[in-house]
Amino acid sequence: MELRELGQSGLKVSPIGLGLAALGRPGYINLGHADDLEHEYDASAMQDHAAEVLQTAYEAGVRYFDAARSYGKAEQFLSHWIADHPEQNDITVGSKWGYEYTADWKIDAEIHEQKQHSLERLNQQWGESQELLSHHLNLYQIHSATLESGVLQNEEVLNRLRELKEFGFAIGLSVSGPEQSQVIEQALTIQEDGRLLFDTVQATWNLLERSAGPALEEAFKQGMGVIIKESLANGRLTNRNRSTDFAAQLDLLQTHAQRLETTVDALSIAYVLHQPWVDVVLSGAATSEHLLSNLAATKVRLDEEFETTFRAFHEDAERYWKTRSQLNWN
Repeated sequence: MELRELGQSGLKVSPIGLGLAALGRPGYINLGHADDLEHEYDASAMQDHAAEVLQTAYEAGVRYFDAARSYGKAEQFLSHWIADHPEQNDITVGSKWGYEYTADWKIDAEIHEQKQHSLERLNQQWGESQELLSHHLNLYQIHSATLESGVLQNEEVLNRLRELKEFGFAIGLSVSGPEQSQVIEQALTIQEDGRLLFDTVQATWNLLERSAGPALEEAFKQGMGVIIKESLANGRLTNRNRSTDFAAQLDLLQTHAQRLETTVDALSIAYVLHQPWVDVVLSGAATSEHLLSNLAATKVRLDEEFETTFRAFHEDAERYWKTRSQLNWN
């Protein structure tokens, strides 16, 4: 995969990156996550499994890796893999602060992560990320900034992020929920001497949830790097989605995937890659097999028939996020 610049950050990324949400902890909301881990939740076994997928990604050309403090041991797993391959020093690493992992390595935990966008949480988690990833960390992002958390109006936090930016780190934010667009628009107003504080934005955008598209396009125009997460809607845009409510849509996806000689997952990711304002799309794969299937998206060529057929395929944002909130941790 040919590398590209992530907005105006100066960081180099591959068009598809690897997100570690499903690799760093035993429980996650992706459909079939338990099967991907073969129900093997020992931490050392999961570290070995993560290393295998990370190496598969690197050998296939992936150069952006995305973690978070709340992804269980994701930063630790990534750090060990990097240490085992010091010659592979051409990667870009991003992580996030704001959520604390609280599941204690349990799949049936009552609360899996706890959010707090305070200066204290930022400083605490920045130290933790630095201890694990050291000089490999390039991009530090607010994890799921929302209007309700008020993080984009917290001057103490913003000033600390400015300090980190002056130290040479790229600063970003991720957004979630039906108000993604409003949060992105607010982030674009945070400037100093005409320069945006945020170098990147990470958002959910896929065939089913396209509401943030105009805001992301504007962010791209203003120089922010655009990272897309959940391009497969946590597995809903794959053959694993056996919901009877989605049967007609899945049949349509399968028909066009067969016509274009690809798979449903690669077709769905290809649609995201096709947007001119997207810099990198995260694969959330938890197995090497699924990762390689996702990466085939770079070879898919969409046509007018696909564009016409899927123009109205998306869901209402409120409905999409309600459905996502009902997915089971497994």
